[in-house]
Amino acid sequence: MLHGGWSKPTPGVTCGKKYLIARLPQSAVSLKNSVMDLSRIPAQPKPGLINVLIEIPAGSKNKYEFDKDLQAFALDRVLYASVQYPYDYGFVPNTLADDGDPLDGMVLMDQPTFPGCVIAARPIGMLEMIDGGDRDEKILCVPDKDPRYTHVKSLQDIAPHRLEEIAEFFRTYKNLEKKVTEILGWKDVGHVMPLVEKCIQAGSEKGRDSDAES
Repeated sequence: MLHGGWSKPTPGVTCGKKYLIARLPQSAVSLKNSVMDLSRIPAQPKPGLINVLIEIPAGSKNKYEFDKDLQAFALDRVLYASVQYPYDYGFVPNTLADDGDPLDGMVLMDQPTFPGCVIAARPIGMLEMIDGGDRDEKILCVPDKDPRYTHVKSLQDIAPHRLEEIAEFFRTYKNLEKKVTEILGWKDVGHVMPLVEKCIQAGSEKGRDSDAES
């Protein structure tokens, strides 16, 4: 032991005045190893479920998005309005919706997760809307691994007021950005999986086109 109770430095470790700092192998901290490979996340972990990759946790005013160039989550903007995301929000990997982006998903949960969390979720319905002139669907889901939501199979199992709160968020969250969103209404679970399958097919075709161009 050295004076003051510090242990003698060992090879590969730098002893500072107050801290011991380990020298990690270069490969452990390389950017390559920190990249999230979305191609490895299936849109559906098993029949009847979808994977939702969370970008924005519940309670956040920060609009995070997965940056394809950085291959990391980045701050897109902070919401202008005095609202916050009511539930965890993200997208279904390896899908392509009509607006040119992956299919959006919101997961009803009692505790927020974090950007980058993958949730195996059970769709129960979807909110149809127009955003920036483009048709946009928000898939509403519940976590498959939460026993509190085992009984929730469709929109009929959710209180109408809760659904209206979600619709109101998407109706107003861009108001101060001078952007218009129009809520078309809710569609029950029977409309969800055909849309998911369509968006998976579109995402697969886009992936093949990208591979052909590269």
